[in-house]
Amino acid sequence: MAKDYTKYFVKPSIKDARKRKSTDTATIDFNEYFTIKGFGKGKTYKIETFGCQGNEADTEKIRGILEALDFTESEKLEHADLILLNTCAIRENAENRVFGELGRLKKYKRNNPELILGVCGCMPQEEKVVDHILKKIPHVDLVFGTHNIYKLPEYLETVILSKERVIEVFSEEGSIIENMPKIRESTRKAWVSIMYGCDEFCTYCIVPYTRGKERSRDKDHIIHEIKELIKLGYKEVTLLGQNVNSYGRDFTDKKYTFSNLLEELNTLEIERIRFTTSHPKDFDLETVKVLAKKGNLMPYIHLPVQSGSNEVLKKMNRKYTKEDYLELVANIYKYIPNASLTTDIIVGFPGETDEQFEETLDLVRKCRFEGAYTFVFSAREGTPAAKFEDNMSLDEKKQRLYKLNKIVNDGYQVGTNRFEGKIVKVLVDGVSKNNDSIIAGYTENNKLVNFKGDKSLIGTIVEVEVTEAKTWHMIGKLVE
Repeated sequence: MAKDYTKYFVKPSIKDARKRKSTDTATIDFNEYFTIKGFGKGKTYKIETFGCQGNEADTEKIRGILEALDFTESEKLEHADLILLNTCAIRENAENRVFGELGRLKKYKRNNPELILGVCGCMPQEEKVVDHILKKIPHVDLVFGTHNIYKLPEYLETVILSKERVIEVFSEEGSIIENMPKIRESTRKAWVSIMYGCDEFCTYCIVPYTRGKERSRDKDHIIHEIKELIKLGYKEVTLLGQNVNSYGRDFTDKKYTFSNLLEELNTLEIERIRFTTSHPKDFDLETVKVLAKKGNLMPYIHLPVQSGSNEVLKKMNRKYTKEDYLELVANIYKYIPNASLTTDIIVGFPGETDEQFEETLDLVRKCRFEGAYTFVFSAREGTPAAKFEDNMSLDEKKQRLYKLNKIVNDGYQVGTNRFEGKIVKVLVDGVSKNNDSIIAGYTENNKLVNFKGDKSLIGTIVEVEVTEAKTWHMIGKLVE
């Protein structure tokens, strides 16, 4: 009897994506769910990843699933039997890049009608994106979102064997899927998700709608994953979450916070622990004091501020004041004097005055940031800020961005200058594209260092004397 394939067609709903319930988060064991195997044998795949570290971590899971299905990675995009775009929705230009790439890939589909073209990640969680694909991009065969990566095997089985188009995007609070296979990008640095989703609902941000509610992984699963990485020789782990500082606050059966997790991870035999991203409102003094214990906890903190104006912060729904933020920064420098701080800042938020922008510049100077991701406000459909009155011209916003970036770049330079003449520990990532005798890696403070050395040092931590500090990187000499 022929298999009865169910037609998949579930569109996202921003109304459903807004919902938050107090019920416990469901945990699914991928090993119990994964019963379909082998039909990728002889087929190849290629994944293009757009966006943040969370998307990169998701791509590692997708690669793991595909290779568990016996797909192999294609060396070239044009030779792949399956192409997946793992997408980002944080800003409009990120979406435009994806739509441009889909247009470019149309010729591959024309040359190979058997090619499967899929779109996944954050963009499909938006109603307008799925509607656009349905109306304008008929050569896309597969669309799924952030909540149902684990169902990829059955989606592919349907697309390949029944030739049906699959559109399935869940607008839900989200589950936790444990034991998904991963093909990691690096053999020395690893992403480890400790939580998913976001409950902050900043007025400019689409993430709470695309990633679901905040839900924390059980600490035993996190520790087990890191211990397995240690066995494999990994040197560095970066803990991932939309708001790592709120880790554990959703637990109903125990009291276990982010600071508790860091304290426990500080006892493990791995050289480096990092984390991203932090939210200032949840970054408590206890966490600062744990980080001050050093060991494998790195003195680098990315702490998005977004604005230095209390009025703008309130309109952004950031839930802290400029004074709160400055107090937190003061405590970080008090307990971790060697810390390097970076941040995110939005300029041209609707209604931002000259005086409010100057407050942001003042805060940047006071915080001594050693780098920042700076952006012109980008309205995201479905968020409150998209409806705010915005009378500022794009040219004026760009002028503000230019003025901000000049101060930020000075901070980059100051941040590298303080290491000139000092010996730093560098985890070696690879060689220079232009010179095989030049290798590069990152310090404990997340500073890039280039220096002469043998390729055999890649993947090890070495001591390097910094001989010259440039704005974006440092030049050093290997300590023999």
